[in-house]
Amino acid sequence: MSAVLGLERPQVVSHVQQALSYTVFDCKWVPRSARLMCLGSAARGTGIIQLYELHGARLEVLREIEKPKPIKCGTFGATSLQQRYLATGDFDGNLNIWNLEAPEIPVYSVKGHKEIINSIDGVGGLGIGEGAPEIVTGSRDGTVKVWDPRQKDTPVANMEPVQGESKRDCWTVAFGNAYNQEERVVCAGYDNGDIKLFDLKTMSLRWETNIKNGVCSVEFDRKDINMNKLVATSLEGKFHVFDMRTQHPTKGFASVSEKAQKSTIWQVRHLPQNRDIFMTSGGSGSLHLWKYEYPAQRSKKDSEGSEMGVAGSLSLLQNVTLSTQPISSLDWSPDKKGLCVCGAFDQTVRVLIVTKLNKI
Repeated sequence: MSAVLGLERPQVVSHVQQALSYTVFDCKWVPRSARLMCLGSAARGTGIIQLYELHGARLEVLREIEKPKPIKCGTFGATSLQQRYLATGDFDGNLNIWNLEAPEIPVYSVKGHKEIINSIDGVGGLGIGEGAPEIVTGSRDGTVKVWDPRQKDTPVANMEPVQGESKRDCWTVAFGNAYNQEERVVCAGYDNGDIKLFDLKTMSLRWETNIKNGVCSVEFDRKDINMNKLVATSLEGKFHVFDMRTQHPTKGFASVSEKAQKSTIWQVRHLPQNRDIFMTSGGSGSLHLWKYEYPAQRSKKDSEGSEMGVAGSLSLLQNVTLSTQPISSLDWSPDKKGLCVCGAFDQTVRVLIVTKLNKI
């Protein structure tokens, strides 16, 4: 690992801090707007969706919606830019899609899982990724399910443990490889360190590995391109970057790992405007900004003549501690480079500005 020195280093500036009266589990920018969503759990055990608008140096509450069950995660990834419907997963295993203009009744609702939905992702919406709009959910019940909101009640794919295999708590899911109408993969990370890559075109397990530590967050650098890179973060402060371009028949994908800190790395999020820059959020209330450097050659032949990937290197651009509590959610603005939002267990949401991203 190298660190970027001098005046050219990006700075992470805390622009707005907003105290909340509930535990926030997820934050999301509303596409094509200066608005953001906070999702969480009220003290009385209900779910909260709050819609904020950024006005200069303050956040104004536009709407607060209370729902029966605490809300764990949300995505806009499967909606159109015109509708901007929010899909959420809750503590009871329900997948709901909300029209934020009329949020009393969900426009789509299914009891997706037997237990809490820990993670959700969407693709095929917002003009990102070819093919049908789909939502993937990962749950404590050990299953990963893919949903098409146009199809009621039943998932289009269900990845569950085979009979006799113990179920593992799925903590994180992400779409990738959606570069044409047919191709699409789902990556899932589990509490025992398993990472599984499911190919939705062939409906098969394409690859699996184990990073020996609970997998907190996985994300492809882009969902809508031929698989390029995948970052996986873990419970004990380590993260791995896999080069997904070249899959070796036995060794899988080449990777580089980094121990960012001693505490859990809760989230990883790639900068939408530059896929080689990403941010990790930690259990110590810190954020780390990273840049991935590609090697001179991304693949080489082994002694058998099979292509194998070559991992690159990582440089730490900046790190900052914002809270005494874990930063559990993180989202970059898709529209304004360097603008991001994070939510922490100190019941605070923060809007941040990361400077000098054009210079790296």
